[in-house]
Amino acid sequence: MQEKKENQINIELTDEVASGVYTNLAIITHSPSEFVADFIQMMPGVPKGKVRSRIIMTPQNAKRL
Repeated sequence: MQEKKENQINIELTDEVASGVYTNLAIITHSPSEFVADFIQMMPGVPKGKVRSRIIMTPQNAKRL
């Protein structure tokens, strides 16, 4: 039981982040040192989109997903 408590983490989720961001396109690119995930919102019939969120991770952290 003690070992289980040592592996727990406390994560805070603010109201702003909890509401989320709408996206309908994701582009994931990578290099040997990082993964980049861009989440984009595109409107129908419009050739230009807007990146709403970008997540950058190391390969070691991306592997845990």
